[in-house]
Amino acid sequence: MRFLWWQKGLIGGAVATLLFLYLPIVVLALFSFNDSPVTTFPLSGFTLGWYEKFLANDAIQRAILNSLIVATSATALTVVLGVPAALALDRFHFPGKGLFQNTILLPLSLPGIVTGIAMLNFYKQIGLPQSLTAVIIGHATALMGIVVSQVMARLAKVNRRLEEASADLGATPWQTFTRVTLPSIRTSIMGSALLSFTLSFDEIPVTYFLTGRENTLPMYIYSTLRRGITPEINAVGTVIVVLSLVLIVASVSLLRDGGRE
Repeated sequence: MRFLWWQKGLIGGAVATLLFLYLPIVVLALFSFNDSPVTTFPLSGFTLGWYEKFLANDAIQRAILNSLIVATSATALTVVLGVPAALALDRFHFPGKGLFQNTILLPLSLPGIVTGIAMLNFYKQIGLPQSLTAVIIGHATALMGIVVSQVMARLAKVNRRLEEASADLGATPWQTFTRVTLPSIRTSIMGSALLSFTLSFDEIPVTYFLTGRENTLPMYIYSTLRRGITPEINAVGTVIVVLSLVLIVASVSLLRDGGRE
């Protein structure tokens, strides 16, 4: 296929943009294996010592555990509240339905710093102190729109006649949901949950305003950057990038494959 000059320009611009976005990540990974505390080229040698060092760092281990607790709890909360909300928005008509839907989806379009400040002010009014619990609620509130939007999109493709047939055959509403509806939306729930977990694990703006004395991993990295980037931080960042990539690919695969059902 022969490309025109403007097509070549678009391709070149796309490649340059991708390099600008992802080349720093490649450099980050390279320096995490560099056998030197100085993050400059040329590389002095290969080592896994920085990974061993961060795995032996108690502060990092506590931060990782806190991030896992926050991300897991927030994801569970978004699924438990988001799936019923999506079902209600898709199946029922009630006063204030449009406002309810916009309220759930609004945090997705707001900058994280705005969401964090708003939640901090609200939590102070109700007496909820800054803590991991506040962070979990904040993350769940900010990310619930992901679960709701994805589940609603899948519900729109569900064949309602199957549910009607289930009811005609004597199934209760709960049996119809667990045996007909839930299998149809299962992949969308799993995919949106994985995406929510990834975003919660890496989230900084909301966490910055709501966390107390306990640090999550992104907050720990942010605080240590004031002293400069170290190979140990490069190793931590590389692990986060790899795990996030795996979760995002799994999420996209589930959402895409489920859409073909």
